[in-house]
Amino acid sequence: MHLQLITLTGVRVDEDIYEITAPTAAGPISVFPGHEPLVSVAIPGALAVRYKKGDPDTALEYFAISGGVIEVNQTTVRVLVDEADHGDDIIEAESQAALERAMKLKAEAKNQVDIDHAKQLIDRHTVRLQVAGLRRHKRL
Repeated sequence: MHLQLITLTGVRVDEDIYEITAPTAAGPISVFPGHEPLVSVAIPGALAVRYKKGDPDTALEYFAISGGVIEVNQTTVRVLVDEADHGDDIIEAESQAALERAMKLKAEAKNQVDIDHAKQLIDRHTVRLQVAGLRRHKRL
């Protein structure tokens, strides 16, 4: 099965894989070769990729994704999102500091627009920390 992970800044992954687990509005889904066609809304969360059938869980590759769309057919999975940060590119301390700043922004927000913006930042950095934790666990 072929995975295309596409963001606003370009293609992050364009290669053959065995399995992908993605966060959707209906809950996480795992897709394997020959999966029934579907289109689903992707929500912010951890996207896990297993490249080969026999790969152990410690070989999974993680991405922190924003919301978007997932399109599946029997040979291809296309994930279209605003952002997809590879787990190895996330610096946990920076994401923690950014999360704390976003929480402060939310607490000091004076209107709904500012609250919504702060919530988006909180979601983004919470997901990044989740993926950083998965990456750290993978290394143990």
